[in-house]
Amino acid sequence: MMSSEPQLQSRRAEPERGGYPQDAYAFVLEVLGFAVERVHGPLTTAQALVAQYMAHENIDLQGVLERREEGRLDPALCQAIEEAGGFDKLNRHVSGVELCWAMRDFALLRWGALASVVLRAWGITQTADLGNLVFALIEAGRLQKQSHDHLEDFHDVFDFKEALDDAFRVESL
Repeated sequence: MMSSEPQLQSRRAEPERGGYPQDAYAFVLEVLGFAVERVHGPLTTAQALVAQYMAHENIDLQGVLERREEGRLDPALCQAIEEAGGFDKLNRHVSGVELCWAMRDFALLRWGALASVVLRAWGITQTADLGNLVFALIEAGRLQKQSHDHLEDFHDVFDFKEALDDAFRVESL
């Protein structure tokens, strides 16, 4: 899933899908930022400029590429694309699997041994729930997906008990 980081600061109401509370959607957006930075590194100034343009124009990278090929991009934006390392470096996509593991790690960092308790309180009991939340955000226009992204990418990535609860299990000596 891909998002331009400036959109992550938005506090618009999230979609209601599957009975998940608003806090769950906000958490997913935080996890996405965490995952993108983990996979691609920090956002550069040039990448941020292009991301802001995409958000303002409500277009994806393909739209930016088309505008550049048509000669309809401001020279400063073309320069930012070059400074970012080209279109390949602008694609800050993360897969469903990467997002699931980032959710696990982010939840453990934030809540420690209580991570599974908080997620369960929001109705997130399996990685498929994260997929439901992500695809609801896609349908609401808050996130973008690529053609190879599917809800099934989130199914059975890991077992919640093993990944969250057992992370704090103390083995007896």
